[in-house]
Amino acid sequence: MTDTPVEQMTFEQAMKELEAVVGQLERGDVALDQSIALYERGAALKKRCEDELKRAEEKVAAITLDADGQPTGTTPVEGQ
Repeated sequence: MTDTPVEQMTFEQAMKELEAVVGQLERGDVALDQSIALYERGAALKKRCEDELKRAEEKVAAITLDADGQPTGTTPVEGQ
């Protein structure tokens, strides 16, 4: 586990750490108190990933293409 607060992690960082946490828990070679801490960290990481995916889905859903193939919608396109 890293010391980085979950809310400051990118999706990729959270996912990588979540995979490591799941691996440790699946091996079953950690003490009960450490397993509980890993489970709690894993739950927070899972929520972070879900929240980031939801934000990304909302951005994608807000973008539609007009007849000319140009983006339209409520999300501004960067650089325009």
